[in-house]
Amino acid sequence: MSLVLTVNRRFPFCASRRLAHDEWPRTESERVYGTGQEGPWGSGENFQAHLVFAGDVDPATGFVVNLFAVKRALRPMIEERYDHRFLNLDTPPFGAITPTPENIASQLLAEAREACRGLAAQAVVCHLTESSGSGATAFSNGRVERELWLTFSAARRTYSPHLSEAENRQLFGRAASPAGHGHTYRLRAVLAGPVDNATGVIVPHEPVAAALASLHESLDHRNLNAEVRELAGGPVTTECLARLAFRTLARTLPVARVRLHETPDFFAEYDGREFFLGLERSFSAAHCLSNPRFSDEENRLVFGKCANPNGHGHRYTVQASVSGPLDERSGTVYSLPRLDVSLSSTIAPWDRRHLDREVEEFRERTSTGENIVAALWPRLDAALDRKLTRVRLFETENNRFTARADGGAWWNGS
Repeated sequence: MSLVLTVNRRFPFCASRRLAHDEWPRTESERVYGTGQEGPWGSGENFQAHLVFAGDVDPATGFVVNLFAVKRALRPMIEERYDHRFLNLDTPPFGAITPTPENIASQLLAEAREACRGLAAQAVVCHLTESSGSGATAFSNGRVERELWLTFSAARRTYSPHLSEAENRQLFGRAASPAGHGHTYRLRAVLAGPVDNATGVIVPHEPVAAALASLHESLDHRNLNAEVRELAGGPVTTECLARLAFRTLARTLPVARVRLHETPDFFAEYDGREFFLGLERSFSAAHCLSNPRFSDEENRLVFGKCANPNGHGHRYTVQASVSGPLDERSGTVYSLPRLDVSLSSTIAPWDRRHLDREVEEFRERTSTGENIVAALWPRLDAALDRKLTRVRLFETENNRFTARADGGAWWNGS
């Protein structure tokens, strides 16, 4: 099995934009964009553009792409064309096309690919966060996705009627208590399909808002076991709740997948075919990026401040995702306690350590994010019964590194 490594760099920018069309009635702008009351100068957002790069790891540097070079290539473009701009007037082509999240993400990806043409890796994806509840993603093959978030609070007993009381307690622990418990859930719904040339959206605002509002009404401030008819008689787990959300939204929307966060560090995902379970844990470590075969000057040129001989450090967050079929009897994809123990025990030897000086995996290779996720993969995969699908390493709020169990280029739809 081959691993696909990608590197993600975040670029925040502040901009205003207007979605309403002067030639449309206000009611039509409201239907399509939800902005019928928007004035002639539009409104603003604190955007975040996440540019994803893919390629082979350079054994000399440990980089898929040098993020210092990415920053040098993209920051001028984003600052000059996007940051503190009114996109409709200041940033072509948005005088001719509507600056929807779908169109902004696509345009940013095209410009990033051109700006980074001379770098070691290609920009293959742009994920644009518009707000805490909205975003879009553009892929190098032309695919575009729209992302919307929904928050609801609900009580439940994590429980399967197909298991004995002892089996429920063993599998779900305190979450199987008959008294129940509660969460504030965060649901991410991803829509996919062609972007309409006239509107710049995959689906107009009105049907999306109606579908999300209906789902929210059915789940918010409910006891899921007692009040949600679709869950009656079956397991009530995070996986089954994600499947319910997918099927409900898919009745009226082109849903590609949903991800349900039960807590900020635990989620279940469903795409209509496969289930995924993800968990995050963190460790604190020091490191120094350098190559002993390089001169001090070469190390400073390649690695910048990260080559400080005395080191520096991060609070790393590791997100591990497993996939598999749903066990209809228990309503689970994988044992959450086992996922927790496996992830925590795998990263524990690296916690409170200097990676280059105290961790065997980095005696001979630089402790870049790319090399850290590559070193994590075989250990985690073995601990998780070869069900590991993805590992993400969050080094800072700007830098993320990902390894996937994928022999093809996922950003091209293969």
